[in-house]
Amino acid sequence: MNDIQPSAKQDTRISTWIAFSLLPLSGFATDIYVPSMPSMATQLATSELEVQSTLTLFLVSYGLFQIFIGSFLDSFGRFRIGLIAMFLFSVASFLIAVSVKIEFIQFMRVIQGITAATVIVAKRAYFVDVYSGKKLKHYLSLFTIIWSVGPITAPFIGGYLQQFFGWQSNFYLLGGLVLICAVLDLIFGKETLREPVKLSVQNMLRIYGTMLKTKSFIVGIAILSFTYSIVMMYNLTGSFIIENTFQMNSVTSGYCSLALGFAWLFGGLISKRTISRPLHNKLNINISIQFGISICMLVISILMPGIITLIAFAFIIQMNTGYTYNNLFIYCLSRFPSYAAMSGGFTGGVVYIFVSVITFAIINIFPPEHMFNLSLANLCLTIASAIAILYLSKLLTTINPKP
Repeated sequence: MNDIQPSAKQDTRISTWIAFSLLPLSGFATDIYVPSMPSMATQLATSELEVQSTLTLFLVSYGLFQIFIGSFLDSFGRFRIGLIAMFLFSVASFLIAVSVKIEFIQFMRVIQGITAATVIVAKRAYFVDVYSGKKLKHYLSLFTIIWSVGPITAPFIGGYLQQFFGWQSNFYLLGGLVLICAVLDLIFGKETLREPVKLSVQNMLRIYGTMLKTKSFIVGIAILSFTYSIVMMYNLTGSFIIENTFQMNSVTSGYCSLALGFAWLFGGLISKRTISRPLHNKLNINISIQFGISICMLVISILMPGIITLIAFAFIIQMNTGYTYNNLFIYCLSRFPSYAAMSGGFTGGVVYIFVSVITFAIINIFPPEHMFNLSLANLCLTIASAIAILYLSKLLTTINPKP
C-alpha cells in the first residue's frame, strides 16, 4: 500500500529489493550450469541425456507447482512459506554440489523447481500487497526486464565458474545467493497478506474450467510453449555442440549464451514498440521471418557449419521468439482480468510443463551432436508455431471481424 508508516519504509525498501533480486531465480537456476553440462556428464560418468534431464525435471516441477501454489499463498500467507522455500532451495543447491550420483541430483532439481515456484509466486504477490496505483504499475512493468537478467547473465557467469572452479561452483553460488536473500528477508521481511482468502477447490476448478474452454487462450499457451521450446533447445544442446563439436571451451559457450540472452531481450523490447498493432498481423509477419531464417540456418548447417553461423542464426531466431513470446504472454494474461493471478500462474505453469515434454522428446529424436540437428529442431518448432499462429489469427478475426 502507499500509506506505509515512516518507520517501516526502510524495511519495505529492502524487502522490495529482495523481491526484485529473486524474480530472475528460475532463469538463473536453469541457465547457470548450461556451460557445465558436458563436464557434468564426464565427471558423473553418465550420459548427456541424463544430465539434460536435470533441466527438464526442474522445468516440470517448477511449472506444475506454479499452477497451484498461488491459491495456498493467498490463503496461508506469503512470508513464512516463501522463507521456508528459500532455505530449502539453498539446501538442495548445496546437496547437488556435493553429490556424485545423477539420480540424487535429479531429485534435488525437483525440489529446486518446487521451491523456486513458491518463492517467485510469493514475491510477485508481494508487490500487489504492498504497492498500489502508479507505483504498482511501475514495478510490474519492470518484471520482464528484471526476469531477463537470469537468462542473460547466468550462462556467462556459469562459463567462467566452470572454467576455473568446476560445475559444482554453479550450485554453490545458487545456494549462497538465495541463502543471503533468505537471511535478509528473515530480518527485514514480514507478512504482507492482509485478507486471507478461503481455499476453495470448487472455485479453483471452475476458473480453470473456464480457461480450458477458451480456445484463443489455449492456442496462445501452445504458441508460447513452441516458442520457448526453441530457446530451451539451444540451452540443452548449444553447449554440447560448441564444446564437443566445435572444440571450444565453457567460457566461449557462456559468451554465446550471453549473446542469445540479449537477443531474447531485444525481441521483448521491440514487441513493446509495436504493442498497439493488431496481434495477429504482427505475429504473422514475425513468424514468416522466423520461418525463412530457420530454412537458411538448416541449409547453412550443411554447407558451412561453424560457431559463427550457429550463433548468428540463433540470435535472429531467438529475437523472433522473444518478440512472439512477449506479445502472447501479455495477451494470455489479459484474457481473464478478474483472476489475473491464477491465469498468470496457469499460463506460466502449463507452458513450462509443455516445454519440458516437447524439448525432452525432440532431444531424443535429434541428439545434440551437431548444428544440423539443432537447425532441424528449430525448423520443426517454427512450423508448429506457424500453424498455431494461423489458427489463432482465424480465431481473433472471428471474434473481432473487420468493420
